[in-house]
Amino acid sequence: MSLVERAGLAAMRRLDPETAHGLALRALSSGLAPLPRVFASDRLRCIVAGMRLANPLGLAAGFDKNAEALAPLARAGFGLVEVGAVTPRPQAGNPRPRLFRLPQDRAVINRFGFNNRGMQDALPRLADRPAGMVLGLNLGANKDSDDRAEDFARVLAACGAHLDFATVNVSSPNTEKLRDLQGKAALTALLARVMAARAGAGLTLPVFVKIAPDLDDAGLADVAEVALAAGVAGVIATNTTLARDGLRSPHRHEAGGLSGAPLFIRSTRVLARLSQLTDGALPLIGVGGVASGADAYAKIRAGASAVQLYSALVYQGLSLVPRILTDLDALLARDGFASVSDAVGTGREDWL
Repeated sequence: MSLVERAGLAAMRRLDPETAHGLALRALSSGLAPLPRVFASDRLRCIVAGMRLANPLGLAAGFDKNAEALAPLARAGFGLVEVGAVTPRPQAGNPRPRLFRLPQDRAVINRFGFNNRGMQDALPRLADRPAGMVLGLNLGANKDSDDRAEDFARVLAACGAHLDFATVNVSSPNTEKLRDLQGKAALTALLARVMAARAGAGLTLPVFVKIAPDLDDAGLADVAEVALAAGVAGVIATNTTLARDGLRSPHRHEAGGLSGAPLFIRSTRVLARLSQLTDGALPLIGVGGVASGADAYAKIRAGASAVQLYSALVYQGLSLVPRILTDLDALLARDGFASVSDAVGTGREDWL
């Protein structure tokens, strides 16, 4: 980590978290924030759901909700970048404060509620995206929508031509009853609508579904069955959790979704179980608590074809990206894997 990045992170920690995040995005977009060196290795190249990735490390949705920083993020060393969530209409989200740092736990709690400026605002920037980046959009539904399946379909139809992948987000805990869409019947109907919208718009891009880490075994089995039948490209496991086990930070009782280090074990167990249920038939993207090369390696060996992170950047900055990739490459080499794809699922049993 450079002195500039260290000083910047220290200054941001003195501000309200949401204000700090907004300033960080503006600094990134304006070129004031330093970008990390890019680490490349043939061992890290992989293909996930037909997408050719320079490496398996992605930026999770939520960091750039309105697709404002595509150009710098394309140069930050990620193998894939997911922006959003974006809803059909703009919405303010939940009242502030709604973002809380938990430094003693290396964690974050948020209850944003899909705050964003809507698909028509994001569309010109998505259309003008940098060449060469692998870009995805997290699809959201408006809080007051009478037909949330239609909302997902509308955003996909409007924006899909400018994307490499899209994610159906049915797992945010901050929009009332959204997680109810993970039930078997509701998820079947929802994914049928989304896939029909994809076909109707003449699109072929991969569609993922993002699930919660709080599903039980029966719920995971339903998700696996529905995802396989619906023809989605894969599953992103997982979103934030409502659990609060073992937290020490003063804000530990705040409502919302918990992300960061405390989510790692829970989300990786869900990932491994989903890998077992789908038996390699669907690529999985592992999210939750990734903050090191060892964390990324563990997710991959548990069954992830790629991983994403977000909360760790709050504490370690963008220079974390090449550090993770360097260490991941070394771990793969140490264990004799010629490619990251060769390691996928090789440690799954350790998590079951």
